[in-house]
Amino acid sequence: MQLLRLAGAPLAALLIAFPAAAQQKGPAYEPQVGQAGKDVIWVPTPAEVVDRMLRMAQVTPNDYVIDLGAGDGKIAIAAAKNFGARSMGIEYNPEMAKHAQENAVKAGVTGKARIVQGDIFVTDFTQATVITMYLLPALNLKLRPQILAMRPGTRVVSHSFTMDDWEADETSTMNGRRAYFWLVRANVMGSWTLEATGGGASEKMELTLEQRFQKIEGTLALGATQAGLREARLRGFSIAFSYVDGKSVRRDLAGRVSGGRMEGGFRADNGTEGRWSATKK
Repeated sequence: MQLLRLAGAPLAALLIAFPAAAQQKGPAYEPQVGQAGKDVIWVPTPAEVVDRMLRMAQVTPNDYVIDLGAGDGKIAIAAAKNFGARSMGIEYNPEMAKHAQENAVKAGVTGKARIVQGDIFVTDFTQATVITMYLLPALNLKLRPQILAMRPGTRVVSHSFTMDDWEADETSTMNGRRAYFWLVRANVMGSWTLEATGGGASEKMELTLEQRFQKIEGTLALGATQAGLREARLRGFSIAFSYVDGKSVRRDLAGRVSGGRMEGGFRADNGTEGRWSATKK
């Protein structure tokens, strides 16, 4: 085959002068609002909503943020760039995932943020300290059991859609859009043996707790009396409740849950202070 020349230019010069002819690429991928995905259509989250979501979760450089259904990577990128957190976005569409990773490169956060192609119902996200998402209600419910099984204290934020009867701990509104926040709670439902020591005395009691998500109530056995708990609260792994003992003295207990054990301190309204612990039966 005869090699073509232009004005006597050698072939090597042509390749240097016209590299685009040898490496021609198609148009860059650009996502379209409303384009179909695996289970949802793509609609980007406005920047002010992204910022509020991450502030609701109180993201810090110590956090690992995972965005479920990352789209163009906006949330994962903002978590890294504006809050210093490590982050990962999980996006099912391969072209969108590649586009999002390119956005992370452009934003200069590839050392902290990455977007991976994957299925949110298959990919492991249990190491996250913060979960963000903009999914449909049915998908939120499908993910809910896995989220509830995560470490107590994990923070969860959803744009627009709730978790059905798992009530949000906070709802924020921005220009007609809503963001919902939950704190994954410890599992305290059941019977416990509680021991309190203070004021030179120690006693053991049977504690029974009922639980529905972060809402708890219960009773404490004082001999033949089942004393109801007052102001029982569960926030992540933190628990607090009060009761009035057999001598008409109110005790306020606060502590931390760690698996099948709880422990903390108490203060009575007669000035007595002490420690308490409980072991699950």
